[in-house]
Amino acid sequence: MYFQARKIKYILTLIFLSFIIAPALSNSHQVKDTIKIQKKDTAKVQVNDTTKVPVNDTTKVQKKDTANLQVKDTLKHQLPDSIIYKQTTFSAEELIRGERLFFGLVYLENKSVNCVSCHNTNISDTLNWNPDALEISRKYLNKSAFDLSKILLKPLGKKMKEVHKGFQLTSEDIVLIKAYMNKFVDIGIKHNKPVITNLLLLIIAFVLFLLSTIDLIIRRIFKNRQINWVIITVTGIFITWVLAVNAIAFGRAKGYSPAQPIKFSHAVHAGQNKTDCNYCHYTAKISKTAGIPPGSICMNCHLLVRNGTRSGATEIAKVVGAYEANKPVEWIRIYKLPDFVFFSHEQHVSAGGINCEACHGKVKEMDRLYQVPDLSMGWCVDCHKTRKVNFSNEYYKTYYSDLYDSLKAGKIDSVRVIGIGGRDCGKCHY
Repeated sequence: MYFQARKIKYILTLIFLSFIIAPALSNSHQVKDTIKIQKKDTAKVQVNDTTKVPVNDTTKVQKKDTANLQVKDTLKHQLPDSIIYKQTTFSAEELIRGERLFFGLVYLENKSVNCVSCHNTNISDTLNWNPDALEISRKYLNKSAFDLSKILLKPLGKKMKEVHKGFQLTSEDIVLIKAYMNKFVDIGIKHNKPVITNLLLLIIAFVLFLLSTIDLIIRRIFKNRQINWVIITVTGIFITWVLAVNAIAFGRAKGYSPAQPIKFSHAVHAGQNKTDCNYCHYTAKISKTAGIPPGSICMNCHLLVRNGTRSGATEIAKVVGAYEANKPVEWIRIYKLPDFVFFSHEQHVSAGGINCEACHGKVKEMDRLYQVPDLSMGWCVDCHKTRKVNFSNEYYKTYYSDLYDSLKAGKIDSVRVIGIGGRDCGKCHY
């Protein structure tokens, strides 16, 4: 019994020692592994670090940083667009750059954004469908640069999408352009310098005429008096001709073509769309004047038509805006006779059966309307001398029955306007 008990005790001791020795042996293996791994890491990793990693860091990272960060690491590029668009104060250099951007003198990515190619900065006699620089500058004067960026980069109208296609403007560029536009409100549209050639020649002729007259009397400069007479004769004729021509043309406005508040084209409406003149100028047949169409006439079409093929939505929006605000469009009158002259559209259009082109020219081909005749008395009288009276009209049959009967009987072949009082002073001046 004692021997068995001792044997059991010995077995239990071995089991207990096995639980203690086993972890120790496992720790010894870990120590060996760490020694091996450390040796391996120090041998290989150090080689990789010294050969590969520093080379990549110095070549790729440094080149990337110096290439991009040196260009973009400025104060404005670090700021978001929402802050850049709020800039209100500008230096002289920034205003100059904004002006150069507006005039297309700065190339962005080898491209030039030239605003003045579409928006006039000078007064022009030809019709430009795009709004001028002063008009758009006033429109966006109280708006932010962000509002301008939307119309430049993401326009809504079809016409503007075509024009602004490919614009590559940064927020800084747009802010500077907006700054110059604000300045342009004070600069305004430049007027063309008047031609002073005739005036200068008139002054020179007058001075020569005066000197020759004085010399002819005093006899100092030219001993040959014939030279003085030649100068006096030539300059006298020239001075008389200039004064006479300008005096005759005084008060007349042939070719007068003012810029209207809305760019209305008769070539589009009357020519392309074949709109009858009497549809808009409906008082021409029943009144002394042809009248200017009210906004309600325009809205009959533009209630639906809001975009034009040439001007986009800009000009039509002016018509709609004036109508909705119940304000008349302030059109500039072109044809205007003196107050002492009587003229009736009803008499000429309804009774005389004269079409519009007889006095107003080929309106259907005019984008920008201008005055064709000089509206002189001679022009009116010449028309009355040559124009035949249209006796198919009941008006003439009633009031000039004797002439109608003679015409019908074949006694006369035609009647001119001058034959029914077309040259009587009281017809137009009473």
